[in-house]
Amino acid sequence: MNLKEFGVYFAKLREESGYRSQRELADVSGVSHSTINRIESGAHKVSPDNLKILASHLKGVDYYDLMRAVGYIGSDLLKKPEYNLSFFGGPENYTEDEIEEMEAALERYRAMKRRAAEQAEKDQKK
Repeated sequence: MNLKEFGVYFAKLREESGYRSQRELADVSGVSHSTINRIESGAHKVSPDNLKILASHLKGVDYYDLMRAVGYIGSDLLKKPEYNLSFFGGPENYTEDEIEEMEAALERYRAMKRRAAEQAEKDQKK
């Protein structure tokens, strides 16, 4: 995503997080209004330090999501061995009980996500 697209995305996140204005987010976060304005206009690539601060004030997104969106972390990074599962020895080295535990954990995670989505849907209907 280019800087203009990131700016639009960031402005949407700000608004969805309940901040009606850039100044409101600036006051809460401590990041200057002018910096937030330059981010949203696509005139400025936000620093990782400011992203970390801002992420803590935005809903539905975390620092790493923003780092990926603005281009500090690329999908090619995930192809490097030190960032993927081969770091843990790779699937060929997993024991049967480790595989069972990972599958169980994945099922618990998926069930949690389903419950959260169902609750969010109920909350929206209220």
